[in-house]
Amino acid sequence: MKMIIWVLWPAFVAAAIAEVAFFTLIDPQQLYLLGQPINVSPMTTYSIGFLLFWALCSGASLMTYLMLPADVKAALSRHTEVRPDLSRSNRTRAIQ
Repeated sequence: MKMIIWVLWPAFVAAAIAEVAFFTLIDPQQLYLLGQPINVSPMTTYSIGFLLFWALCSGASLMTYLMLPADVKAALSRHTEVRPDLSRSNRTRAIQ
């Protein structure tokens, strides 16, 4: 599960930055798709844009993880087994 978070969380942050940069420069009402204007609300355009940026950044982050050397992946796996999730241990202590 942590491996998925290591891919998706940086992609989420990068997508948020890309979204801000893109829509700071481009008005969503002036976008065209295949020569036709896009007739959806700006909020829908922002949402679809964010999801597309997140998918693109997730692909890049996943490729980076897949290209890691095997010894680095093994070290990351050992690290996740040795160190428990800190938030989970805090919840356990609070319940007791």
